[in-house]
Amino acid sequence: MTKKKSPPEQPAPAPVEQVVEETPFEAAASICSVLVVGLFILTFLAQNFVIPSGSMEKTLLVGDHLVVDRITLAPQAKWMPLVHYREPKRGDIVVFLKPGEPDLFLVKRLVGVPGDHIHLRNGIVIVNGVAQDQPQAEKVTVDNHQSFLDEFPSVAPSPEIGATETWSVDFPNHIENGDLVIPPGKFFMMGDHRHNSLDSRYWGFVPRENIVGRPLFNYWSFTTPEDQYEQTGIGNSVAWMGHVVLHFFTETRWKRTLNPVR
Repeated sequence: MTKKKSPPEQPAPAPVEQVVEETPFEAAASICSVLVVGLFILTFLAQNFVIPSGSMEKTLLVGDHLVVDRITLAPQAKWMPLVHYREPKRGDIVVFLKPGEPDLFLVKRLVGVPGDHIHLRNGIVIVNGVAQDQPQAEKVTVDNHQSFLDEFPSVAPSPEIGATETWSVDFPNHIENGDLVIPPGKFFMMGDHRHNSLDSRYWGFVPRENIVGRPLFNYWSFTTPEDQYEQTGIGNSVAWMGHVVLHFFTETRWKRTLNPVR
């Protein structure tokens, strides 16, 4: 008796993938969520800034584009308890709002914290009687020495030498035995390029609430004339954009790209 062969098993049909079309409302909601997250990051966590002047050379150059941490040095917030906060300290490079000009962002090195007694002697910063090692600062020579800048505060700031009137009036209240004494809640800032920096020597202390953050790294650096960001008008903007496009590869400072800021 012959055994009947069973028919070969048929493979199970592959599941059919279903594509669900996104509705216009869902697409708009997705775009909005991305925009909200991006806005949150740029407002509260990080922000990009470009260096417009040479006051921090050679630490920062005109045309450096920086990512700035807006959290670490911000006043502590109860709604973000897990975030690491700390007070600004000497040697930090900080971004802050210029006193008296709430729309102008500046970047300088923090030289003195509340309670410090500071003065400069031959361009060397002396804090609480101790000369500071600041290798990044511009060196003072016989040719570039200036009494107001390099022997501060032995020469009082005045409008005649570019200081603000408010600082010129308030300045004597903070001098003690030839030192400038930094009051509570205030900080003293200076540029690394000491002879090309309008800083606390000219306009005084920076309030704690004016400190915005600290630069983390240089995400792009492009060779830029020092007066470029002072140019106005659409024509200048278009011409500069064209220059950047044409010379992007040759004038980008590739060695500075992604460099941490110290």
